[in-house]
Amino acid sequence: MTSVQAEPGEISVSLSINGRAVAVPTGTSIHKACESAGIDTPTLCWAENLTPVSVCRVCVVEVEGSRALVPSCARAAEDGMVVDTDSDRVRHSRKMVLEFLGSGVDLSQAPELQRWIEHYESEPERYDQYEMPAIRMGEEPKVQDNLYIRDYDKCVLCYKCVEACGDDAQHSYAIAVSGRGFGARISTEFDAALPDSACVYCGNCISVCPTGALMFTSEHEMRKAGEWDESKQTSTETVCPYCGVGCVLDLTVQDNKIVRVMSPVESSVTNGNLCIKGRFGYGFVAGAEQSEPTSEAESGAT
Repeated sequence: MTSVQAEPGEISVSLSINGRAVAVPTGTSIHKACESAGIDTPTLCWAENLTPVSVCRVCVVEVEGSRALVPSCARAAEDGMVVDTDSDRVRHSRKMVLEFLGSGVDLSQAPELQRWIEHYESEPERYDQYEMPAIRMGEEPKVQDNLYIRDYDKCVLCYKCVEACGDDAQHSYAIAVSGRGFGARISTEFDAALPDSACVYCGNCISVCPTGALMFTSEHEMRKAGEWDESKQTSTETVCPYCGVGCVLDLTVQDNKIVRVMSPVESSVTNGNLCIKGRFGYGFVAGAEQSEPTSEAESGAT
């Protein structure tokens, strides 16, 4: 039997996943139970440091006795539950979701999704024969400051950025989902420019974005110029020098320059989250003056 180590005094539940007996502590999600059994389950809107919102439906599994497929990220494992993560019904559902996403959104910078598209033999291009004028492909990225960009061509509305901006991390509530149907998008209140919104530029939304819809301006410009080269990049872990909290920083360095700053989700201090100084205040390392966020007009961006 596969099991996850329970804390002393914890009650465990036993279930079957793909015919395999698995035991996990009470309250463990089906997704985490699958993970403990070594079963790879695709996810999009789920993250280790965020509350599950069950909007992407990529992680759905079949549970015996349940009429509908259930999201494994949000459904808790129950004693005696029989789960199938690879039935024909599950595979077909995941394939269709991935096809719909790939037909309307640019997934070129979402390698994990590309891997699952290949795994399920999804064919997003088969929808090219239909006229779908509401699809956003070709929309120019929003560049309203000198820190990061928003590219709605790559946004899959996974809600991760909204959760990171809200209850799960920053509590700024600067962004939310606006509109309905094909017109839905992540937006500030009244669609105000980002520097004029409640955004505090912590960048936690960037750290959880799975598709490159939110990106450091430095990375965006380097990719645009064809200079972004992951084969030349190294990762260095250090501690933020700006205050005494001790946030862990993961610095991506290329050509002896810091090009991106993240924080490991497993860090007990940050849980993957940072403030504006930790995320964007790295210019001083190279002796450069780090400017504050500027408006679209002040930065000359279009």
